[in-house]
Amino acid sequence: METGPARDALATAPATAAADLAAVNNAFYDSLGDRWYDAYDDPVALLRAEGELKNPWVAQRIRSHLDGRPGRILDIGCGAGFLANALAAEGHRVSGIDMSRGSLRIARSRSKLPAYRVADAYRLPYRDGTFDSVTALDFLEHVTAPDRVIAEAARVLRPGGLFFFHTFNRNPLAWLIVIKGLEWFVRNTPERMHVLPLFIKPKELETYCRRSGMAPAEMTGMRPVIGSAFWKMLATRRVPGDFRFRFTPSLGISYLGYAKKT
Repeated sequence: METGPARDALATAPATAAADLAAVNNAFYDSLGDRWYDAYDDPVALLRAEGELKNPWVAQRIRSHLDGRPGRILDIGCGAGFLANALAAEGHRVSGIDMSRGSLRIARSRSKLPAYRVADAYRLPYRDGTFDSVTALDFLEHVTAPDRVIAEAARVLRPGGLFFFHTFNRNPLAWLIVIKGLEWFVRNTPERMHVLPLFIKPKELETYCRRSGMAPAEMTGMRPVIGSAFWKMLATRRVPGDFRFRFTPSLGISYLGYAKKT
């Protein structure tokens, strides 16, 4: 856990992909290959389980916002396409960007519907007001300047468009569960998959949104379902196929939400 000068250095690091790699281990996603979808001895299995809860939540709000019509959507940090492919299957015109070529290759192999490309979230290659919705799930805690990413998301959103996010709160409990818990109880968790200084307090995220001309609209917490699958994971260090997450009023560990461009 970085403190003192190390934490200050992260807070003032330049907003570049190279700086992000120096702060947090984003490189390991390139080597996952088909394990993105198939592995259970890896934290990516927890990301898939989260997606079963998050993706319908996001899709329902986009559907309501657009009155059921297809829209144009950008997924920032799309990884292997869990969300982008799900939204494209609902008829939306989806663009997915990531810096990981290996992840994008897997995303394309699972669906040809979204338009995937390598792009920098700090400098989105799209014109102002291009998208009806922009999503950045499980991404903002992987960059040193989330406010820059959020400002870019707001720029490419149409007036009234929605910006969706999921990230982790910055506190000792989140450090214990999200960082140390994965290291202790999930096999093949890489070093520096997450670093506490890059976690974001909900009030900070709301401030970033407002500064970018977006009004925070809704937030909900998420946590694992404490049941047989949870205890099995602790015992075996593998994520069972029936592992699930649920919503909670508490934003103490992780939170999902959206803001609307004003």
